[in-house]
Amino acid sequence: MAYGVQTVIACIIFLVPMLWMVSSSFKGSVDVTAYPPKLFFTPTLDNFRTLFSTVPFFKYLANSIIVAGGSTALGLVLAVPAAFAVSWHRVTWPASVTLFTRMAPGTLFVLPWFIMFTDIHLIGTHAVLVLAHAVITVPLMLWILMPYFDGVPRSIFESAFIDGCQPLNCLVRIGVPLVLPGIVVAVILAFIAAWNYFLFALILGNIDTTTLIVLSFNFVGEGSTNWGALMAAAVLIGAPPVILMFVVQRGLVSGLTGGSVKD
Repeated sequence: MAYGVQTVIACIIFLVPMLWMVSSSFKGSVDVTAYPPKLFFTPTLDNFRTLFSTVPFFKYLANSIIVAGGSTALGLVLAVPAAFAVSWHRVTWPASVTLFTRMAPGTLFVLPWFIMFTDIHLIGTHAVLVLAHAVITVPLMLWILMPYFDGVPRSIFESAFIDGCQPLNCLVRIGVPLVLPGIVVAVILAFIAAWNYFLFALILGNIDTTTLIVLSFNFVGEGSTNWGALMAAAVLIGAPPVILMFVVQRGLVSGLTGGSVKD
């Protein structure tokens, strides 16, 4: 009974802000700022019309997909062999070094990067944003994948080495299929982390590479804020990760639990 009450409380804490955001996106300009807040109102699509008429939404959507997808793919290319090497040699300091970049505030990197990429005229390109967001995706994917490689019996790889299999072929043909559930988990969580990261996209991007997460900043003014359009933007920005989580929920849960058990 106690666990049921705790579950209900946890659901309320997490779901109420989301429900409030969704409802506010369908409120008129008067209702969205009404005090006390209105629970009953006439729904309207004006906020979404304002959003699509004010900014090139689909262009920003494409930019977000390129940045999040590109940084996730780059993280996968770097993190999979790194996790295999760290697990095989049982040396954790390289992983700890990458973890520092994940724990450090983004402002520690963004100013040197801005100066460096400005000097080589790359500020505002998709390549820079993909490289910058790899600082988020690589450590995350590395630490997710290490327990999966630790859980694979070393005898499997040793047998492949004895048969003449090269390390890279051993990783691709044996290691990757065995840790595939972990790779799925790492890809999903890395994509969501890159999709939602604000600072790098704001500082290192420009009008041509603006992402959806930066789009919401356009509706926050110095004197006033268009809360309705801001909530509509937040709903559309948050929809892809939420849909992705629901689609792969079963595989995600099994993958998360699978990496916690060693053979």
